[in-house]
Amino acid sequence: MTARLVLVLGGTRSGKSRFGLRRAGELAGGTPVTYLATARAGDPELDDRIRRHRADRPADWPTIDVGTDLAADVRGVPAASTILLDGLTLWLSAVAGDEPADIDAILDGPFAAGLDALRDRSAPVVVVSDELGLGMVPLDPVARAFRDLQGIAHQRIAAEAHEVHLLVAGIPLTLRDR
Repeated sequence: MTARLVLVLGGTRSGKSRFGLRRAGELAGGTPVTYLATARAGDPELDDRIRRHRADRPADWPTIDVGTDLAADVRGVPAASTILLDGLTLWLSAVAGDEPADIDAILDGPFAAGLDALRDRSAPVVVVSDELGLGMVPLDPVARAFRDLQGIAHQRIAAEAHEVHLLVAGIPLTLRDR
């Protein structure tokens, strides 16, 4: 079991990334933090967000651009380094693709492997993710399937997390702290 597993949830522009950044720094206590980035450049608005995220974090935090094999990327991080994974939503989206996703295959395959790798860490892990299940039910079946995938993934991480925080309007609501 990881030293401390923290799940940070929130909607768009809720402050979840800023909170995750701060929490990772606190948990690291001066030891290294590795930032696992899941956003892919190529869209002007997303490119701007990536630039802002880079500017917000310490320059000495190494960044790993995560591919679809989260487990391999996690295992490539030095054992003493705290991990900040920002964010789970874009990683799941990359794994699910643009077609209707086989939710069970993803949850039992790449997601389970990634969660196992995070669980095996001896240093703290902070996972940031978008809470999609609070809004309207999407009309598109692919979007509904993704929302369901994300919700189940959140439940599985939260079941093991030491801390779970929900950010609303920049205010953290602590759902669990054990």
